[in-house]
Amino acid sequence: MAFQKPRSSSFATTSRTHMRPSGGTIDDSFLTEIKNTQNRKLSQKQKTLSCQFSIGDQLSPWPTYTTDQTILHNRKPCSHDYRKRAGSWQKQPLGITKPRYLEQLENYLRKELLLLDLSTDSTQELRLQPYREIFDFFIEDFKTYKPLLSSIKNAYEVMLAYQREKIRALEPLKAKLVTVNEDCNERILAMRAEERYEISLLKREKMNLLKLIDKKNEEKISLQSEVSKLRKNLAEEYLRYLSERDARKILIADLNELRYQREDMSLAQSPGIWGEDPVKLTLALKMARQDLTRTQMELNTMKANFGDVVPRRDFEMQEKTNKDLQEQLDSLRSDYEEVCKEHEILLQLHMTTLKERDQFHSELQEIQRTSTPRPDWSKCEDVVAGGPDRWQKLAEGKNSDQLVDVLLEEIGEGLLREKDFFPGLGYGEAIPPFLRYDGFVENKKPSKKDVINLLKDAWKQRLVEERSESVYIKQKETVAQLLKEMTNADSQNEGVITMENLSTVLKSNFPFKKEEKIQELMEEGGWHPNSSNADLLNYRSLFIEDEEGQSMPFVQKLWEQYVDEKDEYLQELKQELGLELYDEVTLPRLREALMNIDPGLDKQTLNGYLSRAFQLPMTELPEEGEEKEEGIVVRLKIALERLQMTDIRRMGSREQEPTS
Repeated sequence: MAFQKPRSSSFATTSRTHMRPSGGTIDDSFLTEIKNTQNRKLSQKQKTLSCQFSIGDQLSPWPTYTTDQTILHNRKPCSHDYRKRAGSWQKQPLGITKPRYLEQLENYLRKELLLLDLSTDSTQELRLQPYREIFDFFIEDFKTYKPLLSSIKNAYEVMLAYQREKIRALEPLKAKLVTVNEDCNERILAMRAEERYEISLLKREKMNLLKLIDKKNEEKISLQSEVSKLRKNLAEEYLRYLSERDARKILIADLNELRYQREDMSLAQSPGIWGEDPVKLTLALKMARQDLTRTQMELNTMKANFGDVVPRRDFEMQEKTNKDLQEQLDSLRSDYEEVCKEHEILLQLHMTTLKERDQFHSELQEIQRTSTPRPDWSKCEDVVAGGPDRWQKLAEGKNSDQLVDVLLEEIGEGLLREKDFFPGLGYGEAIPPFLRYDGFVENKKPSKKDVINLLKDAWKQRLVEERSESVYIKQKETVAQLLKEMTNADSQNEGVITMENLSTVLKSNFPFKKEEKIQELMEEGGWHPNSSNADLLNYRSLFIEDEEGQSMPFVQKLWEQYVDEKDEYLQELKQELGLELYDEVTLPRLREALMNIDPGLDKQTLNGYLSRAFQLPMTELPEEGEEKEEGIVVRLKIALERLQMTDIRRMGSREQEPTS
């Protein structure tokens, strides 16, 4: 490759576009054009810089430059004269200023670097351009070393061009690698979701097959019992038939013997027999005995062949009996299946009835606890305008709660109807800001519908703030409990307690708060690290409210810590689940995660959290271990938002073992 002169900063940027896209070598004509352009630019720049500095009489081997030094010609570094002269150079002073040519080159390099735009992507490429120009000046001025320096520069330029081409060739591979990585991640996520779905289907199919196997086993056991019973009956019938066969054989033998005896007696008593020929009688007797022998043999053969054969009448009778028994078995089996189905339905109905009974029992206890004696509504007849007749019309068909609303409405309307304007309370400091007004205020006389709409707006605003009423009630109960225990700690009823008593009350009410959280509450109450625990504190001042209803810093800090602890609790729950916000979570998995991060949760509180997260009544929540709960899912983000709105807090440390 021919030697190339260094390019200027502007040309270095544009020349990249003329590179071949395949990463091959540059065209020879294009190289010639680049060389001519660079030579012209270099000659112009040298002419421009010739007036600024010249190397004619200013090149020197600084910093060993002296006024009387001479250049050594053909001196070897190891010769005696070289060592002698080198020793003389070392004795000369070093505090000599730089040559003018070197200073001008450094100034030029510094200016060129300052003019570069370092905000572009090709910053490193442009920073090399001033160094190339300085190196070209050396090559042009040092004629003796020009070939060597040119070959060095050419080698570096070739290597830089090769590296640029290699980087340019690898950039598409990098983009392709990123795209392939994203595709693989999406495919992995899709495969995981499909696997989860297939696992759930296989689990359901497994349960159905297990139920079918149990049913088949029950049928098998029932049929085996029937078969054993039939075998027993068949054995009894077989024994009975054997005994009948033997009895028949004996009876036939007895009958034959009696018949022979009767024939002999008849022959002996017959008077005409003795008159016949004895030879004829003997022959007849012989033939009769032969017939008897043959008949006896046939009889024995028939007995041997058909002795164990059941008579057709008995066979048909047994077949009919078997058919009747089979029909009875089928009927009993169908009745048994219907009874099993009815039994399952009755079990479900029983469980539903038990749940309703428990619910009604709890409601009854709550009603008994909160109920008050029934008022005598006849006393209101004289208060309501219109007398008893109008009161009877207003009270017709209404319960006690509705009657209270009617009575309050009548009393309020009666008082408000009397005034059309209300005098303003002024702008005094004792007047709340929302009631400050000077003059007369018109009586709007709002109806019940207007008041209901106003209350609905208030509830909408409360829902926007993501809070439920249980959060407010629980916070008020916590504050009241703190005040009660501080009052109990004030044995003298002086309205003050020590800081040590305050720390004890806080730790007993908040056993799972960290030590720094307890110190924050004590600092808001007036404790300082340098103060003593024996200092007295006016604890009642921690719970008062100003004229606008704002709480003291102690109560505000208590609320802030509650919000932070709730956020940490929900974040820990999300980490335990290991899911993204838009993934779906099942009820058993959320139950398991809650029990893992908070083993101190009791069953009632845990069911309350699950009921809030899945928007199900507590009575409809499936029990732990039931297979039906696999179908109940909710998106993790929605579940966390619902839990954020309710009162949720830690009930025990995570290291605590879960209670049974």
